[in-house]
Amino acid sequence: MDRLQAMQLFTRIVELGSFSRAAEKLDLPRASATQIIKQLEAHLGVRLLQRTTRQVRTTLDGDVYYQRCLSILADVEDVEASFSLAASHPQGRIKVDLSVSFGRLVMLPALPAFCARYPLIKVDVSVTDRQIDLIREGVDCVLRIGELRDSSLVARRLTMLPQVCCASAGYVAEHGMPDTLADLDRHQAVDYLSASTGKSVPFEFTVGGKVETRSLAYTVAVNNGDAYVAACEAGFGLIQVPVYHVTRQLAAGTLVELLPDFRPPPLPLTVLYPQNRHLSPRVRVFVDWLAELFQGP
Repeated sequence: MDRLQAMQLFTRIVELGSFSRAAEKLDLPRASATQIIKQLEAHLGVRLLQRTTRQVRTTLDGDVYYQRCLSILADVEDVEASFSLAASHPQGRIKVDLSVSFGRLVMLPALPAFCARYPLIKVDVSVTDRQIDLIREGVDCVLRIGELRDSSLVARRLTMLPQVCCASAGYVAEHGMPDTLADLDRHQAVDYLSASTGKSVPFEFTVGGKVETRSLAYTVAVNNGDAYVAACEAGFGLIQVPVYHVTRQLAAGTLVELLPDFRPPPLPLTVLYPQNRHLSPRVRVFVDWLAELFQGP
């Protein structure tokens, strides 16, 4: 029995909650994965996993062994990286999750620079506006916009994204330009529903250094950033978005910024990754590249 392979397999089973998915990740036949774990448990003389037809869970001994495996595998990877090309020429595959609009408008246009610098790294990009389970879905890191809820993930803030309040030129021509927050009572918005909570997200304005919230009447509600901007362009009312999402439309004049003296507060952009997973050289250079990318405007 290859004990290092057994440890790798065991940790993936714990994280993915499935023998089949763990075997697939490690390019092993399902039957081989089952046999390896049986041999490991026999070697240790303890039961590590409780198996049912629906799920796989660790025993108390399995919990302890899992934590020790993570530490051992991290040390092994560090040693190998320091004596191999991986330290200076990272290679392999990383999986990154992004919000739909941010991926389309910012990250994918910037990604060729990373791939040119690290040609041996392949980047799998998933785009979604929902919260995901990094471990179970095999994702190395995610980029998220906005204040973070309590999380067991390691968070590294990259930058603050400025926001604007805007509406279509046609909407402004029909309903007028608000000059004060009080004028908002005669306007309507495109309502944005959080993809994670399903709740409406109120507007925020900075007044005298403090943030004030407003909820406006609406006809259309959406839960996707691209749909949010499209509804605004269609004349359904005001929206608040990061500037990057509407730069082209503002420059073209199809969208018009409103209440520039009371701009919404900027939103943090953060990269997150699991704290119980050792960062491989390829993920580490990607995170460092992100930090470098967002040092500028």
